[in-house]
Amino acid sequence: MALTVYNTLSRSKEAFVPGNPERVTMYVCGPTVYSFPHIGNARPAVVFDVLARLLRRRFRLVYARNITDVDDKINAAAIAASCGIGDIAARYTDAYHQDMAALGVLPPDVEPTATAHIGDMLTMIGTLIGAGHAYAAEGHVLFRVKSFPGYGQLSRRGQRELLAGARVEVAPYKEDAGDFVLWKPSTPEQPGWDSPWGRGRPGWHIECSAMAARHLGETIDIHGGGNDLIFPHHENELAQSSCAHQGATFSRYWMHNGFLNVDHTKMSKSLGNVLLVRELLEQAPGEAVRLALLAAHYRQPLDWSGELLAQARRNLDRLYGTLRDVAGWEDDWPQAEPDATFMAALEDDLNTPRALAALFDLARDANRSEDAAARCQLAARLRASGEVLGLLGAHPEAWFTGAGATALSNADVERLLAARREARARRDFAAADRIRGELAAAGISIEDGPDGTRWRRSG
Repeated sequence: MALTVYNTLSRSKEAFVPGNPERVTMYVCGPTVYSFPHIGNARPAVVFDVLARLLRRRFRLVYARNITDVDDKINAAAIAASCGIGDIAARYTDAYHQDMAALGVLPPDVEPTATAHIGDMLTMIGTLIGAGHAYAAEGHVLFRVKSFPGYGQLSRRGQRELLAGARVEVAPYKEDAGDFVLWKPSTPEQPGWDSPWGRGRPGWHIECSAMAARHLGETIDIHGGGNDLIFPHHENELAQSSCAHQGATFSRYWMHNGFLNVDHTKMSKSLGNVLLVRELLEQAPGEAVRLALLAAHYRQPLDWSGELLAQARRNLDRLYGTLRDVAGWEDDWPQAEPDATFMAALEDDLNTPRALAALFDLARDANRSEDAAARCQLAARLRASGEVLGLLGAHPEAWFTGAGATALSNADVERLLAARREARARRDFAAADRIRGELAAAGISIEDGPDGTRWRRSG
């Protein structure tokens, strides 16, 4: 089956045909490292990690994911901490690496940092000025939007919408209100680099264009990121990269993951509902967090909740339970390829809900089979399929005994079970489900039977 992906540029699913099958290139916008990563930062990292794993089964992939280590938010964090921007960037880059590793995200092939590519940015800016696509004004360099007729093609916005969406700064040195900054002056206390236009620092958009060109070439196969980056970041990248390279296509395919909400509400600091990855890792194993992030199709919004995480852990208990119950785990298992139905789902624009359904079908068939050899083959196929998603890589016994200790004492568990019984007695099943989810997230499995409710620690 051909791999198809949804191209934001065309607003349609397309067969993926790389420019060079011997060197497929993918660039994904990485974090701005000024604080600990939250679950919204983790979604694109996990989604494009799955895509990278899938692509590597067919092609030689070069995957670049950048680190933005110069930014006004980093400046503010450095001032608050009384240290340099390099200290802040190093601290939170390490935190990002640790948290993503806990989620099973593999390192990219290339991880460029903005500060290491200032020279590339200056060269690209000079090219844009020389071609009439950019101009210098009062220590700034701005991209001349009107010089690129295709501006707005990615976001599909009209000029008025573009201006409103960009929250553009109206400044007297701009030729047009929509022109965006490539280079801006730095005050003495701000980080800065010497340039032909004075000491300053780069605009955000030019950073990714320069890093992508340096490591992947003028035209890349896939550019990825969150929906929130379509405009203005990716729109501006497309314009400046194409203009800097004599009209060459910047990216053949643009892929964007949907937004992540928390309990049906947009995640924001002002609402106090920002969920840090490391906080979630205290509640559940990283593999459960990863599975929860893959529960919805990547292009759809994902509503994060305690129950979503608890359900992900229960689902992993079920899958690992199948592997644990198949005799012969300790021996060399038969070599197996991922399941065909599972792969067909993933190759259809990363349809992870369908792919996960295929995993559970495999587990069901393995559980029902009375043929030991068939059970072993099905379990091996289940494991091979899970690995494509970055799941089921642990030994089952390790999952059930070392997947994360619960902080609930026996008395805590009994108290919650009593509250659940009371909720069910008054037919408040939503409350009962919430308690069950809280117990599951803490590693407590419960079974309702004619003699009451039994529980055990599964984490």
